[in-house]
Amino acid sequence: MAAGVEALVVVDMQRAFVTGGGDGTAEGGAVPEAERVVARTRELLARAREAGAYVVHLRNDGEPGTPDEPGTPGWELHLPVEPGEAVVRKTTDDGFEETDLEEQLRGRGVKALAVCGVQSEMCVRATAETALCLGFRVVLPHDAHATYDVPPAPGDTEKVPAAMASRVAEWSLGDEVEIVARAAEVEFVRA
Repeated sequence: MAAGVEALVVVDMQRAFVTGGGDGTAEGGAVPEAERVVARTRELLARAREAGAYVVHLRNDGEPGTPDEPGTPGWELHLPVEPGEAVVRKTTDDGFEETDLEEQLRGRGVKALAVCGVQSEMCVRATAETALCLGFRVVLPHDAHATYDVPPAPGDTEKVPAAMASRVAEWSLGDEVEIVARAAEVEFVRA
């Protein structure tokens, strides 16, 4: 059980990534485990809200012509934002880079946060890593983040399955991150 978590950071749960309906690639639609990550994120949101934890939704501003280009349907957040919750727009993988995310969290006295969303090895990992570097306690529920299959490298014939890429992203954060098996193990408290 990961107790005492004061904030939930929901990373890039945008329609382009979780409802795409395409071929399961970044250009073609939803991440392969979209249904699972949406369900676990809904659970985390409900419990964070009930406990009075601070909720932040990160939204990526993609380049023109990308599925998450600002103003397009794919850019919209898939899950509703409730009053009092923040939406932080970003242009890089890291939710802290060139945003006020750190100030928002510190302004509410947050010391521990849970991170969920997409894509595991990119925006979820970058945001979690910076949070650790800034001295936050970071909880990462294994079942509440997802990504795409990694295409084969030039000359290679095998892709890396999305589930494996997600697990490697967790592992690469080192021993400071608290990885829990299920979102249900995160215990939120009032921020």
